Formats: sequence, C-alpha cells, structure tokens
Amino acid sequence: MTISEQEREGLLTIDLGALVDNYRWLRGQLRSASECGAVVKADAYGLGVAQVAPALFTAGCRSFFVATQREGEQLRSLLPPEATIYVLTGVRPGCEQACAQAGLIPVLVTTAQVQRWCDFTMGMGGDASLAAPAALKVDSGMTRLGMGGEEFAALLPQTGLLRRANLQLFLSHLACADEADHAQNVRQLQVFSGMLTQLRKVCPQVRASFANSAGICLGEEFQFDLVRPGSALYGVNPVPAQPNPMRPVVNLRLPVLQLRQVSSDCAVGYGATQTAVAGSWLAVVRGGYADGILRAQSGRGYGMAVVGNEAVRVPMLGRVSMDTTIFDVSALSETQRSQLALIEVLGASVTVDDVGTAAGTIGYEILTSLGHRYCRQYC
Repeated sequence: MTISEQEREGLLTIDLGALVDNYRWLRGQLRSASECGAVVKADAYGLGVAQVAPALFTAGCRSFFVATQREGEQLRSLLPPEATIYVLTGVRPGCEQACAQAGLIPVLVTTAQVQRWCDFTMGMGGDASLAAPAALKVDSGMTRLGMGGEEFAALLPQTGLLRRANLQLFLSHLACADEADHAQNVRQLQVFSGMLTQLRKVCPQVRASFANSAGICLGEEFQFDLVRPGSALYGVNPVPAQPNPMRPVVNLRLPVLQLRQVSSDCAVGYGATQTAVAGSWLAVVRGGYADGILRAQSGRGYGMAVVGNEAVRVPMLGRVSMDTTIFDVSALSETQRSQLALIEVLGASVTVDDVGTAAGTIGYEILTSLGHRYCRQYC
C-alpha cells in the first residue's frame, strides 16, 4: 500500500463538521434561556483556532473564551465584531487599556483588578460613568483562580465600584463536574448561587456562567445564562461513566518507516523495558514524544494498523522515542503486513480518552500536546 505525500510525516485530520455537530449537541442540552459559548484557548485545544473559531461562529456561537490577552487579540482578528471574547486569566497591570481597545472582556479576580480596570478604562465603553465591559470570577470551591469568599463579601458593600466596573458576566468553575455524583458539585452550586444572589442586588443585569463541558450534563440548575464547553467540542467524553455522545474530531495516522521480524527474543527500545519474542513482527512509525505521542504511553498504548478498509488493533512495544514509536504487528497476516503503510493512533477506535487513559492522563493533555510536524488537514 502506498501513502500520499500528506501522509509521509503523519496526517492529522481535524473534522470541523464533527466539531460543529458536538457544539450543536451541547447547545441542545440547554434550557431555553441559556447560551452556549465555546472555550478556544490553547489554539483551540491544539487543533487550530484559526479554523475552529470561525466554524463555531458560523454555527451560531457568539461567546468565546481564551486564556490570555494575546490569544484574545489573535481571536479578535479572526471573528466578526459581534463575537464576545472573554480572557479567563484576566488582565495584567498596565495592560488594561490595550485589552479594552482590542474589544476583549477580562475576567477579574481581585478587588485591586476591579479598581484598576475602572481607573484605566472609564468611559471607553461609551458611557463616561462606566468602565469598559468586564467579568468577575469567584472561587466557589475549586481553590484556583477566582476571588475568595471573604474578599467577595468585602467587595459587595463597595456598590459604586461594582456599578462602575460594568460587569457583564459573573462566573466560577466546577472542580468535579466529570463525577456526576460527587458532593462537591452541589456544594459549589450552593456557594455560587448564594454569591450571585448577593451580586445581583447591586448589579441586577449581570449574567452568570458556571458549567463547563461536563457541567452542562449535570442538569439545568448548573447552566445559568451562559455555558462554557471546551473539551467536549473536540471529542472528549463529558460523561465519563456513560457512552461518549460526542463525535470524534481528530484522526492521526503515522507512516510505517520500517517493518521487520526479529529472529530471537530481544529487548525493544530505550531502557530495554520490554522484550519482543522470537518471530515477532515490529513496525516502527514516524511519530514520537516530540509529536505528542506521550512517553507515558510506553508499553500501555495501542494503535490500529490500517490495511485497506480494515483496521487491526496493535500494541505499542518499548518506550516511545522522540521521533519514533514501535508497534507489535504480529497479529497481522502476511498479506496484511505486505500492505501495511499507516498506523492510526487517534480516531474513532483510539479515542482521545482511550489514549489519555493509557498515558495516565486526560484527553485534554493529548489534544494540546499534538505536534506541529504532522501535515494538518481540515475537513
């Protein structure tokens, strides 16, 4: 079997149609009053924000979330003016005006940030009595980025500052949403709901956002006004205890560089951690940990040997190297081996969740680790 020029360095296919279908499925889980946004940080989880974000906008998405101001500035150049872009890590001191001028909404997490935002951007939103639009994030129990309960309680009496801050969104983040029965979910919901009630006494029009991908599936009480799916858009299962309702978005096929049979028992790969028995057939493919085939998969991962319209599961053998990975293809027939040119390491039969489990991590890391030496194809 011959391979195309595109496949010679590995072919990473990103299915934008599947991505849009996933967005529509998530939107379909919402109560009628909720809006479905999209998290496109880290270059759309490694899949290419320049292609992903416009596809989502065309599908009806209008609220986007990025991690940094630089990501926000890039995204602003890709989308029409009516797209709303939130910067999840806020704004650095001295960058307030640049952030506002780029049409970005920073997610503020301290009283000092709120004060600086007002000081530097008053009137930039078109009303001299208001700052440019901003968002406020609180910590409801994850103990990560967000205003703590005591600081939030101290901010509430500063009604003039809160009103000047022009808050468009109030948000927090779930820590255990992918464990539907975890008591932390309800505890965080109660904390967030209580904080929202207090804030709306001062800023009655502020919208609320709480649910991530898995949070959407916890039920309507978690959805509020705007949800922020990320990983599920790209094929990660938002309900790990159940079959994945998401379509796979990524397919990665690696070319076979060498096919060889070993005549005696022999160690394979760095560290001699595994042995190939006499008579085994080994396929060495182009793609290693420099390309996002995580070394942690060594001896635990697998791929699908692609032969015509068939695909046969084959295990990784030995440690993943920087540029190559070895698979035991002894299960293939002689005819199949003679036609073997590609091994699929991500796809419908080797999902991002499967690979994450094999590597002792999560699908998010698999996606964001994908390298740039592959030929990328969008469909």
